[in-house]
Parts: sequence; C-alpha cells; structure tokens
Amino acid sequence: MPGVVNYKPVTGPVGIVRFFEIFLSCTAFSLVAHVRQYSGSYGGWCMFSWCCSFTVSVLIVLLELTALNSRIPISWDDFTAFFAMLATLMNLTASIIYPTIFLTPNIQTGEDFKIAATVMSCLCFVAYAVEVGLTRARPGEINGYLKTVPGLLKVLEAFIACIIFVIIEGSYHVNAGRQWCMAVYCICFIITLSIIILTIAKLITRLPFPVERFLTVYNIMAVLMYLTAAVIWPVFCFSEHYGQPTRPSYCGKSHCKWDNQVIVTVLTFANLIVYLVDLVYSARLVFVSQA
Repeated sequence: MPGVVNYKPVTGPVGIVRFFEIFLSCTAFSLVAHVRQYSGSYGGWCMFSWCCSFTVSVLIVLLELTALNSRIPISWDDFTAFFAMLATLMNLTASIIYPTIFLTPNIQTGEDFKIAATVMSCLCFVAYAVEVGLTRARPGEINGYLKTVPGLLKVLEAFIACIIFVIIEGSYHVNAGRQWCMAVYCICFIITLSIIILTIAKLITRLPFPVERFLTVYNIMAVLMYLTAAVIWPVFCFSEHYGQPTRPSYCGKSHCKWDNQVIVTVLTFANLIVYLVDLVYSARLVFVSQA
C-alpha cells in the first residue's frame, strides 16, 4: 500500500547502486564546495550535475521506500530509466570538464580536494552506468520504452543537442547556412524531447497513428536533416569564403569561438551516428517484428 515502508526496491541490486550514487554525488559537490572552486559556467554545470544527481536520486529512493511512486500518474520505469541515462551523461561531462578546467599543473591549495572530487565524479558516472545496464529492458520485455536501446538513444540525442545549444552561443547568426543547422538542432531536439515527455506521461500510446511507424519516419527525417547539418556546418565555419579555416592567433586557451565551432562539428557527427543507430533499431522493431 502507498505510504507503507517498502524495503524491497532498495535492497536489490538497483537500490544498492542508487545508494552509491547518492554517496558519490554528495561527496563530489561537497569537496568542490569546500574549496569553492566551481566558478563560471563550466564550474556551475559540474555543480549542477552533482547536485541534481544527488537530489533526484534521494527523491527516487524515498518515493520507492514509501511506495508513493505508485500514486504519481507517470510511467515510473520510464522516468527512472530516463534519469539514470541523463545522470550518466551529466556525470560523464562533469568528470571531463572539471579536471580540464580546474586542475592546474602547478600544485595549489585545495588541489587534493579537486582531485578527490574528480575521482568521486568518475565513480558516480560508473554507478549510474551500472544502473542503466541493470534496468535496461531485456529481450521480450514490452514495458518501459525508455528502458530499451531506442529509448536510451533518445535521451542521448536530446542531451547532445543541449550541449550543442550551450556551445554554439550566438555564432549561428553569421549566415544562412549556420541558421539552417541551428534549425535542424532545434527541430530534432523539440521532437525528441516531446517523445520522451509523452512516454513518461503515458500519453505516447494515445497518439492517433502507429507510434512505431512514426518513430521510424521521424528517425529517417532526423538522419537526413543531421546529414545536411554535418555537411553545411563545417563548410560555413571553416571555408575560405564563409568562415575561418585555421585557428585564429588571438584565440586564448580557455575560450575561443573557433574551438566551439569545432566541438559543434564533432557533436553534429556524433548525433548523426546516434540517430543512424536509432533508425536501425526502430526499423528492426517495425519490419522484423511484423515479418
């Protein structure tokens, strides 16, 4: 019954892993907060990643302990699978960004705390990745779309798009080619995020058309759109006529728009590959299952 303490969800493998997640994320942001080394947007993102991981994981454990999660009108399995994948990606980026920005070659006060926080962040990433592996849908399971490989890929697609939005800043206003690429990123992100939200809210099956075929058609469209962006963005950023082919000499080590354009190019190709893999899985789901 809801409101009665239920120890079963927290004593299994997934529950034990969640306690490790809570401990590691709490330790990571506590160490960084102690030395106050999280200034700027990059430091803010790392702190947000650890604090968000800690807060939501605690909330999930409490709701499952009290069985109140059964009263929430959402697909709980989809929500927990979505958050586990999202937290995995957030802690991965934090584990890369924090030491890159805040660990200096010269020994300074608080370096041991920052090293320890980086180690905790890396272990936290591993813990969330283990949860994703433990909760991933097995062959034959039909409940929890976001627990399946295509569902997890949807979270990855949306996350990569978010990183692109942060890095791209205002550089897409320069010409029509970059504006088209920004439109591609926005359209695909909005549709992908809508699919995730509708799935968690148990509304995806109420759409007035076959969901499997819609996902296949959408993935085809997303692959084609990202393919154009993968060609157009580098041309309009690094060609002689539209952009800067080589890194400008005035660019500093910490922040440079040209570096950001390179990162956006890499992320564009990365998301293109993810959408391709998603398309393969969606096509197999539609055509192989009906064969």
